[in-house]
Amino acid sequence: MSEQAGIRNAKEAADHELILAFGRLQGAANRLEYILGRALEVECGISHLMFEVLLILGRADTPGLSMRAIAQEQVLTTGGATRLVDRMEAAGLVARTESPDDRRAKLVRLTPLGEETTVRASRVHVENIQRYFVEPLPAEDRERFAEDLRILSHSARDKLPRLP
Repeated sequence: MSEQAGIRNAKEAADHELILAFGRLQGAANRLEYILGRALEVECGISHLMFEVLLILGRADTPGLSMRAIAQEQVLTTGGATRLVDRMEAAGLVARTESPDDRRAKLVRLTPLGEETTVRASRVHVENIQRYFVEPLPAEDRERFAEDLRILSHSARDKLPRLP
């Protein structure tokens, strides 16, 4: 395979156009994650991961989501999701409630503070997305770029194993 890719040594590997392109994507994502995540922490007092969970809960069409559903959406272990929700519950952003379908199960839902925080953080986030993610791109490329990212995200999501 490496001969087909034209890679015979470390220099060719480091300079391969696909490796460089993916590295740029990953580097941009990491830097943007830091910049945007830091803004959420400073201006709203929540981590980017907490914000993502607030959005997942805000998007839910049910009275709450199971820990498993949250973990699956965030590609976390159920233990990791539980620890995150524990911190969010302590901060008053979410509450656990009884499941109407299974008395043994708990559902996680937004509290009024969680709803308010989601709205406030979303406003901050949209402004920063515009500033750091949209504005640097040529206007004529923005729509296609967003569609390409959607395609890549869905393709990668479909390759992930489902949690048991």
